[in-house]
Amino acid sequence: MKYFLLHFILTFATLTQAQQKFAQLDYLLPQANTYRLASGAPGHEYWQQQADYNIKVEIDENTKILTGKETITYHNNAPENLSFLWLQLDQNYFSKESASHQYNQNNIEEKMSPSSLLNLEPEFDGGHKITAVKDANGKNLPFTINQTMMRIDLPKPLPKGEKVIFQVEWWYNITNKQIQRGRSGYENFDDGNAIFCIAQFFPRMCKYYDTYGWQNKQFMGRGEFTLEFGNYLVEITVPQGHLVAATGTLTNETEVLDVAQKQRLHQARKEFTQPVTISTLEEANQRMAVLPVNEKKTWKFSAENVRDFAFASSRRFIWDAMNTELPNGKTAMAMSMWPKEGDCLWSKYSTKVIAHTLKWFSHYSVDYSYPVAWSIDGEMGMEYPMIAFNAGRCEADNTYSERAKYGHIGVIIHEIGHNFFPMIINSDERQWSWMDEGLTTFVQYLTEQHWERDYPAGRGPAYKIVDYMKSDPSTLSPIMTNSESAKQFGNNAYAKPATALNILRETIMGRELFDKAFKEYCNRWAFKTPTPADFFRTMEDVSAVDLDWFWRAWFFTTQPVDLSLNIVNHYQVDPKDPDKKYELAKENKQKAPKYISDIINQKAIEKTYSEIDTTLIDFYSRLDKSKPDQEKYKEYQQYLASMNESEKTTVNSEKHYYEISFENKGGLPMPLILDFVYEDDSIETKRIPAEIWRYDDSIVTKVFVTDKPIKQIILDPYLETADIDRSNNQYPPQEEIQRFDVFKQRQQRSENPMQRAAKAREIKP
Repeated sequence: MKYFLLHFILTFATLTQAQQKFAQLDYLLPQANTYRLASGAPGHEYWQQQADYNIKVEIDENTKILTGKETITYHNNAPENLSFLWLQLDQNYFSKESASHQYNQNNIEEKMSPSSLLNLEPEFDGGHKITAVKDANGKNLPFTINQTMMRIDLPKPLPKGEKVIFQVEWWYNITNKQIQRGRSGYENFDDGNAIFCIAQFFPRMCKYYDTYGWQNKQFMGRGEFTLEFGNYLVEITVPQGHLVAATGTLTNETEVLDVAQKQRLHQARKEFTQPVTISTLEEANQRMAVLPVNEKKTWKFSAENVRDFAFASSRRFIWDAMNTELPNGKTAMAMSMWPKEGDCLWSKYSTKVIAHTLKWFSHYSVDYSYPVAWSIDGEMGMEYPMIAFNAGRCEADNTYSERAKYGHIGVIIHEIGHNFFPMIINSDERQWSWMDEGLTTFVQYLTEQHWERDYPAGRGPAYKIVDYMKSDPSTLSPIMTNSESAKQFGNNAYAKPATALNILRETIMGRELFDKAFKEYCNRWAFKTPTPADFFRTMEDVSAVDLDWFWRAWFFTTQPVDLSLNIVNHYQVDPKDPDKKYELAKENKQKAPKYISDIINQKAIEKTYSEIDTTLIDFYSRLDKSKPDQEKYKEYQQYLASMNESEKTTVNSEKHYYEISFENKGGLPMPLILDFVYEDDSIETKRIPAEIWRYDDSIVTKVFVTDKPIKQIILDPYLETADIDRSNNQYPPQEEIQRFDVFKQRQQRSENPMQRAAKAREIKP
């Protein structure tokens, strides 16, 4: 084995740069085994753990403290015994002692908000306060806390196929998301009420799986959550006037909803086109007008086969809902809650966007498996099973800008879309953010196109990644970089992988092959944990397209696409037919440029000697040298006699041969897509696969044969390849006018179009 590896390394080192770019990825990917097959599918011995939770939590609205108690049943399905367990304490990121205050950079800006200043010297006492860890019999279990991770040492190893039951009790100060920010917390309003969007609130089991063992990388704020599937029973105790939305199904509906709410919810379950309002704005105002009392109400939820749990609670909520028919014939409730500050957007869009997202994500990936999907106005963007915290607020006059509209729609599509990646296709977010963010962003783009013609998508099309791809290489990281180490995280984890998949779908594979392979990946790994290798291998396994060069270029490097159309040589066959040769020579002579002296001499020399004395004209003066003589005809006939019919056709062909040289200036190999614009203005598209670069990744030459002369050649005419420099993509070269701005002074923020129209009495806001 050692000899083989050494031989492989030495052999690979001798490959040319072009051959390396088209070499197979085997040496970069984990070796296939009985858990994960070479095809990219789960193996017959694939296993995963299960963690079931019974949780009781309570929110104190005055102190902003959450108190909780949970019973965890952990099933060990791994092929080995476990002597300890690891749990995630993500709230510890906000503790005073958190290492995040040391490793996160900060600086002084010219203008800084009060919250930014507070975060420079944190005073907030966050973090899980663990008050008890006990076994099923109430006996204390030893535990060790290391930053955002807690290890529980078991009294004896947990064997394969067995389970362990233990309890954890805790409390913590809920973060103010306007100050501490983060992925959950509360938002205060001037009326004294708050919206609570609560997540990462309970100690959660770390994932233990075949690829990494315990996934106990510390939570550093960016790399999200890697979790096990399980069943949840959760009781949430909140102030009496609150409405609660959560992961799962509400099991005590009759206890927590009033008669009108129950009737409206019953009607919403039968409505598939327009949302039904369950709790109105007027009712929310009434709840807010009542002084808070100490009375509590407990909402109970159950959820099966989910990897996490989150909830939202507030007396400020407006609530609507409607049912959604999914492609598989099943249904799921689409529901939204929001405060009056977002009513202009949320009442019009949110629930319909949820339904739309469930439909099209199911179409392109895997059937939605859960009974409900919630969108909650938490003025953020964050996702959990069956519930997402989204954004979208109105102007003071209840209007909104176009940017706010599409921002609202886009964030809901994205966060609800996360119900598929990673809530169903359960990738390791702590390690590979792109496997959930990138794939979700890609299907988000497809879903947006079904929402509205010419939807202003922010990510997905190849041309939208150009600015990132041509930025300073020192600011870039390969997609295959750990979440916490990736530079330009938004582009790295969201935009670039989404763009790469869109290029695969539209340019490399085609929609039919791509869609089949992508859906197969989703179905293979639904409710399982895929790795990048499983994705790469499945896409090739189902399509029969060798994509190793593409994965290497787009996912393992930071090289940009910069293809240049360098040299174009136009040829035609030199005719053997004497008459054609004569006509061609005469035509070329007419087209040939005139020498300057000859042009001037036409007027400067009134008459030559031979024009004055015609006796000087002889046989050679009168001879037309371009006109064939009889000997040429004889030679031509003998030449034809030696050929078959196809050869005769070729010899007399009037086809046009274009020898075109291309240069790969950026380093990333991509297909050559060309538009030939002919002299009659017709257009023909040519597509040359990226494998043309496999022998030489710097310069390649290709001959194209056409029936008509070409007047223009355009490289990448449909903006498919993310080429960072299009100035060298045309023949003949096309000059681009560079624009510069003339300004007098910075303009004040203008009214949005809805406000201007309302002022002009064209519409009512």
